[in-house]
Amino acid sequence: MRVARSATLLLALVPALSWAQQTAQVPERGGDAASIEEAVTSRVPLEEIRRYVAVYNAVRAAYVEPVDDKKLMQSAIRGLLLDLDPHSTYFDKEDAEAFDEQAEGAYEGIGVELQQQPDNSSLKVIAPIDDTPAAKAGILAGDLIIAIDGKPISAIDASEPLRGKAGTRTVLTIVREGKPKPFDVPITRETIRVTSVRSRMLEPGYGYIRLSTFQADTGADFQKHVAQLQQQAGGHLKGLVLDLRSNPGGLLTAAVQVADDLLEKGNIVSTRGRISISDARFDATPGDLLKGAPVVVLADAGSASASEVLAGALRDNGRARVVGSRTFGKGSVQTVLPLDNGDSVKLTTARYYTPSGKSIQATGIVPDVVLLPEKKEGDDDMPASLSDYSEATLPGHLRGDDEGGEGYQAGDVLPGDGPIKDALSELKQPGSVVAKQKPASRPAAPAAGRPTQKPEQKPETEPKPEPKPESKPEPKPEPKPEPKP
Repeated sequence: MRVARSATLLLALVPALSWAQQTAQVPERGGDAASIEEAVTSRVPLEEIRRYVAVYNAVRAAYVEPVDDKKLMQSAIRGLLLDLDPHSTYFDKEDAEAFDEQAEGAYEGIGVELQQQPDNSSLKVIAPIDDTPAAKAGILAGDLIIAIDGKPISAIDASEPLRGKAGTRTVLTIVREGKPKPFDVPITRETIRVTSVRSRMLEPGYGYIRLSTFQADTGADFQKHVAQLQQQAGGHLKGLVLDLRSNPGGLLTAAVQVADDLLEKGNIVSTRGRISISDARFDATPGDLLKGAPVVVLADAGSASASEVLAGALRDNGRARVVGSRTFGKGSVQTVLPLDNGDSVKLTTARYYTPSGKSIQATGIVPDVVLLPEKKEGDDDMPASLSDYSEATLPGHLRGDDEGGEGYQAGDVLPGDGPIKDALSELKQPGSVVAKQKPASRPAAPAAGRPTQKPEQKPETEPKPEPKPESKPEPKPEPKPEPKP
């Protein structure tokens, strides 16, 4: 596995950031005066800086209440990043440390991946993490948190508002599509030790591995679980279901390692950015842990970023089929740049490209076999999917190369065991799940995880007084999430 280029990205950008912080200094004398002035003004837009200082001074002097200089400056910096894209953000020292803790897999909170909304009025849930207080309390991907302990999100200063001492209680006010009004969910914080890899045997010879996130030890844990499953199968697996549903991503290098463990050769992913150091290529090295046993990847609308990289790498190399729903579509790379005072800037620096050369951004991974979410009693008024749950609907998101293509529909969140059963069926007999969509008419209430009917449906043959055009599925509305608490 070749990862050297990625490891140098942060090291290369840190000096660049230090250089940027020094560009306002007076240049040394000497040389052509005109060229020196041109160099300085090209680095720092002095007129815009003067305009900012004028507004800054006006706020300090005339705002109805005194404003702390540090708080005012941090607000200005956050605003600077807010309009770039939804995933670039500013971390103060405490938040930066919390972000690092999350990558290591241990912190105190409720266990949910959040996205701050641009209007600062809500936090969108990308995905709850398995077996955490958030997941146990029933928090779902796509939920909007509009208040915490009765306090509106817009009135909360911290960017990690749900963190807190283990054992303390918090109440979230949730807005959920299909529910007539907001409702409260009480949750008790815990020390979150995220187990990113779980496994079990589905049937003799057929294994199941669940990847809930990608953190520092995910690659090594994946290898251990594969070895355990092979031992239970008598030394060789007949096939593997790899579950990436509601996996919000994490460390790219962890996803690359898992892909490398399943590939003998080929490209895994490439990144391209504005500066050459952001460009990287990850290729597989010889050695397939499963020795060619078939793999089915299970994904849904909550599968984002690194999980999309893994799904795309395995499918584009012909190593696995993807079953489930269109993924989230977060195809951008973020680099954390530390500042001198302990704060950090998380900045979008590149885009992901799958081995076939396609960008994931705002389009996601379209599965080979599409599944619908389970229909539950009392959900008659709930849409079949959270139709606004995708990267493409985030205000200010990076425009995708193939964004807005004809027939685009955001994916579904697919909870429960139904999709696992369908993935196993597809693993044992490719095409078997698609064969189940042959009935002449689509059922009004599809069973858990059953696939959508992709082929065009002909109108019923019963005579009609007037000819009518073929019925088509009603398109979903145009769709509209990264720090972890």
